[in-house]
Amino acid sequence: MTTSERLRGTPPREGGARPGLRPMAQVALDLGLDPQRIVPYGRGCAKVPATLLPELERSSTSRGKLILVTSMTPTSHGEGKTVTSIGLAMAFHTLGYRSTVCLRQPSLGPTLGLKGGGAGGGRATVEPSAEINLGFPGDASAVASAHNLLSALLDNHLHHQLDPPLDPKRIDWPRTMDLDDRALRHLRIGMGAGPGSGPEREENFVITAASEVMAVLGLAGDHQDLRERLGRILVGRLKGRGPFFARDLRAQGAMLALLRDAFQPNLVQTSEGSPAFVHTGPFANIAHGTASLLSIRMARALSDVCLVETGFGSDLGAEKFMDLVSPLGHLPVEAAVIVVTLPALRSHGGGDPDRPLEPNLTAVRAGLPNLEKHLENVEKLGLSAVVALNRFPGDRPEEVREVARFCDDRGASFAESVAYEKGGSGALELAERVLEATRKGRTGRPLLPPSLDAEEKLTVLAREIYGADGVDLSPEAKSDLDEVRAMGLGGLPVCVAKTQLSLSDDPHVRGRPRGYRIAVRRVLPRTGAGYLVATTGQISLMPGLPRLPAALDVDLSDLGDITGVR
Repeated sequence: MTTSERLRGTPPREGGARPGLRPMAQVALDLGLDPQRIVPYGRGCAKVPATLLPELERSSTSRGKLILVTSMTPTSHGEGKTVTSIGLAMAFHTLGYRSTVCLRQPSLGPTLGLKGGGAGGGRATVEPSAEINLGFPGDASAVASAHNLLSALLDNHLHHQLDPPLDPKRIDWPRTMDLDDRALRHLRIGMGAGPGSGPEREENFVITAASEVMAVLGLAGDHQDLRERLGRILVGRLKGRGPFFARDLRAQGAMLALLRDAFQPNLVQTSEGSPAFVHTGPFANIAHGTASLLSIRMARALSDVCLVETGFGSDLGAEKFMDLVSPLGHLPVEAAVIVVTLPALRSHGGGDPDRPLEPNLTAVRAGLPNLEKHLENVEKLGLSAVVALNRFPGDRPEEVREVARFCDDRGASFAESVAYEKGGSGALELAERVLEATRKGRTGRPLLPPSLDAEEKLTVLAREIYGADGVDLSPEAKSDLDEVRAMGLGGLPVCVAKTQLSLSDDPHVRGRPRGYRIAVRRVLPRTGAGYLVATTGQISLMPGLPRLPAALDVDLSDLGDITGVR
């Protein structure tokens, strides 16, 4: 059960039962897909072959309207982007539009850790939700296998002292696991005894959502592009200080084979039976944070309306979509939905964090500058915004009116959503507001010109999106940038790894901070993904479990049903 659902209470399903699943052939037909051309993959899921994409795009007379769903700065309560995205897709379906929602696959780390599942909640879910939350259909496991194969081949190269000789102190490729385990953040490994054994060296794990292989899988356009991206992953340095890539280990063929099925987008269904794609799972606080480019392009080719959930607030998911994903896939974005909740506004306005559902009009007013900054960010990205108030129990009418008045004063469209309680019917007004926004004829644009150097891009992001005065580079970050420029990579796009809980790089700073600077610790080339990752603050690529992890509630019933995952 997610934090949001703990606050709301038991999801309103009769008897707690999961809704019946429609046959995947019918879901495919709703999208105009020939059921004979999809590949059933267990109960309630089908793989859509990536090789179908060119044909789908050629035969499509028009592309669906692409709508981003982002949010204000989230809190640990959960603001409901996934619920709102699913609810909107179901609302459009109710209104007679062929609609599809594109979501990331949940990671086992958050599902069994602090956050809980990522398949929606209440009457707005993607199904089969429990299985999706627990790693079905195995794509993350395939990513981990491909990633760790590369790690093993790299260690084997060192062990046998193969040519060209590697610098053991400059191995940049970690290992991965799709669980939260803080003990794996820093460790030392040995190469074993005997001839060719190497010295101990530093090693670390990253959660699979932070693996560059996951980013590559989500950004590749076809099998050949996937092969090339896997081959150009930078894994270390030669003793002569030159770069050493995965292709130098001849690793890309076996990695590609391991990713064969994982590369095919997953077609599932919402709790009301409408189509949904759930594919790839990069986090937005440490990667680019959206569903696969393949699934989004398929959804646009097959739908009138395509809803894409981007990770966390506009400072992370929305910005990264516009600067990293949209240009790569030539995806014109026509509007953005900013999800807000009164518990989040109260939190950003200084309300009692232990009692987020307690009405507090003063705190709501004090928290509105955070929403204001996200409205400004969406405007800077060229998009018309619709503010969606995801309603919680205990929300007072005077608090709702305050948010509506705030939006009206700034010329922003506003609608309430009760998709959690009512499904698609609870988001019909929001769907109408989104349609109105798309009729304004605006199309989103990247914020960062490709011509800027990496340091200049970081400065623009800090000032324009985060509201900081600038960036401070650590000595390590300065050295990283010098090396990146020497390799001719200084013009790559920048993907910032930053806390999602604040516009700043400090998770404890709420509201709309001013008069601060962003501390950049490292700038790491991710040549397979095609961008540079700038780590800020104390962001970690391997989360740890909370004191009472969500895994303690998960079980299997005598009938074989998974319980306790929300």
